[in-house]
Amino acid sequence: MSAELNTLHGANVHGHGAQAHGHAHEDDHGAGHASFGGYMKGFILSVILTAIPFWLVMGGVIEDAQTTAVVIMAFAAVQIVVHMVYFLHMNLSSEGGWNMLSLTFTVIIVAITLAGSMWVMYHLNTNMMPVHDMSQLP
Repeated sequence: MSAELNTLHGANVHGHGAQAHGHAHEDDHGAGHASFGGYMKGFILSVILTAIPFWLVMGGVIEDAQTTAVVIMAFAAVQIVVHMVYFLHMNLSSEGGWNMLSLTFTVIIVAITLAGSMWVMYHLNTNMMPVHDMSQLP
């Protein structure tokens, strides 16, 4: 009876399932399994995508503050994609299309968050920074 149940569920008689040959296979939904190499690629890309914007700001490489902000937001968006691919193992075909819906939702939320953050920072800078008018000093 147990062997029949294992056969019905796609596992072999010994209960090893998809890993009977000592390595991971893609499951029925097409999502890839994690590997040390995949995690290391994601980690290295994440470090690079963090270090470059840090260098751009601390080194004053780009003189225009708005251009620097746009470049940093672009690096942030790429880093989000790296995290989704290498750490969350999302792709467009896995999970029967649900990952595509998750990706769409994530893009919308990130766009709202980035646009809202830029709007708040712009208005804080405009409305809260003191005006340096030297003509009014005694």
